Amino acid sequence: MTKAQLVEGLAKNCKLSKKAVNDVLNEMAAMAYKEVKRNGEFIVPGIGKLVRMQRKARTGRNPATGAQIRIPAKNVVRFRVAKAVKDAVV
Repeated sequence: MTKAQLVEGLAKNCKLSKKAVNDVLNEMAAMAYKEVKRNGEFIVPGIGKLVRMQRKARTGRNPATGAQIRIPAKNVVRFRVAKAVKDAVV
């Protein structure tokens, strides 16, 4: 499902304008970015949560030359699906 399809479906089901729904989705995304950066997680009720995790430094391999390279530690964001979603899909 594309963002446009999501906006259209939510606008139709909630009887709101597409612009209002689009603004809500954009603001939710902006809040998620800020919250994950500040507190390390952002919960989307009923769906799951975004969680910031520290990935350890590791050794990788350059596929072109085969030489080993050092990949530094970094923060990554993962999405953990809520149990309700897992139960609904299975």
